[in-house]
Amino acid sequence: MDLESVSVDDLIKGYKEDDTRQSYVCLTCEQAFDKQEVFQVGERWFMAERAVEKHLETMHPHYFDTLLKDQANYNKLTDKQQTVLTYMYQGASDKTIADALSITPSTVRNQRFSLREKAKQAKHFLSVYEQAQRSAQKTPSETMVSVHKHATMVDERYHITEKERDQTLQTAFLSLEPLKLKHFPKKEKKKIVILAKIAEYLDRGERYSEIELNHQLAMIYDDIATIRRYLIQYGFMARKKDGSAYWVQK
Repeated sequence: MDLESVSVDDLIKGYKEDDTRQSYVCLTCEQAFDKQEVFQVGERWFMAERAVEKHLETMHPHYFDTLLKDQANYNKLTDKQQTVLTYMYQGASDKTIADALSITPSTVRNQRFSLREKAKQAKHFLSVYEQAQRSAQKTPSETMVSVHKHATMVDERYHITEKERDQTLQTAFLSLEPLKLKHFPKKEKKKIVILAKIAEYLDRGERYSEIELNHQLAMIYDDIATIRRYLIQYGFMARKKDGSAYWVQK
């Protein structure tokens, strides 16, 4: 899930409206519901927006938990705060929460107050930032590339502008269609750009064996082991511990 492409309301609902595709898209699994179609759920038929809501209810009933624990790079809540929020979501009283956590009801009230203050701070910052973004006349050289969801460590390596990305793609690849890498650079920023492009080329819904993945990577670059290792290291791909399956992280 790319946080820059969705609004707070989208995150709360669990889906977004995609004007380009004329559909509603589930944020968890990215299934799209075309606005021009009706969808059968059980014995009933629903228009697209109601269908994606029913989809969330049936296929992702624990969306709140996913939202609470997802996006580790941005989720700065403590374990206790996450637990309190979970009980709040369930409608638990202060006493119920206190008994469950072996704390006093007054401590629970303090936690609620702290969370409410965090929400106010976030709301204020978001409004100020959005105003600044809307008034700024951005150019490709200034616009930052979004950090991918499963980045293992977000630091200055990910401070990449669209202009830097485009320049790297032009110089590092012999061609983009088909994808042919000329050389794998030493600079970390450039590695990230190249790995993102390779991950984009691979099928996100596919579970590759090591042989199958090697076959795909061999068509892009001859040093298969290096590319495969960095795709895992930077969080673009994941694999089973025994190496029997590899997949692109969604």
